[in-house]
Amino acid sequence: MGLTLHHRFFCPHSRFVRLVLAERGLDADLVEEKPWERRTEFLRINPEGTTPVLELSEGVAVPGPEGVAGWLDDTDTLPFDRRLMPEAILHRIEVRRLMRWFHGKFFEEVSGPLVEEKIDKRFIPAEYGGGAPNTTALRAARANIRYHLAYVGWLAARSDWLAGPQMSYADLAAAAHLSVVDYLGEVPWNDDATARDWYARVKSRPSFRTLLNDRVVGMQPSASYADLDF
Repeated sequence: MGLTLHHRFFCPHSRFVRLVLAERGLDADLVEEKPWERRTEFLRINPEGTTPVLELSEGVAVPGPEGVAGWLDDTDTLPFDRRLMPEAILHRIEVRRLMRWFHGKFFEEVSGPLVEEKIDKRFIPAEYGGGAPNTTALRAARANIRYHLAYVGWLAARSDWLAGPQMSYADLAAAAHLSVVDYLGEVPWNDDATARDWYARVKSRPSFRTLLNDRVVGMQPSASYADLDF
């Protein structure tokens, strides 16, 4: 199956899909989208105009991180102990809850504002909302990351992984969002050693390698971004 992923390199939702595909050994052609341009061909497969969108074939596309995870869960033939969605119903509920937390709440309060203000606005034309960062939004995101990081640490202390005894979509969702914040040097890792150690385990997986090679033009990553022993 020839897959095409319409994405943005520092869109955390897109990064989640890249991680998931890599964990499953699936290759996809990457097409970088600039949603503010509202490209006609892109809007045909996703009228929302948001990333990511995984194109399965002509006329068949799966939008959004939860949509892609659901498609993979529906089509996964591996044994449950090797899947990203566990078999036990309570663990499945927890995985979905945490995916909603990171793709929704964390994105709205932390990763979304930081990426928009510190990365996207540098490249978006002024008529589409580009320009100087909103310092109020940055201050709020920097305050919010602290309680989110403490929550990650609490989750990681309960079990081997965030949603139970095996790595799941929940871990990849959290790591995808933290990765963009880490690039910007905005994660106070010294606040929570448990969260840092959990992230180091996820970041050391082969699926993470291509993400750690991503760079923003004119902006170097933080010292911890590609350091597996940070």
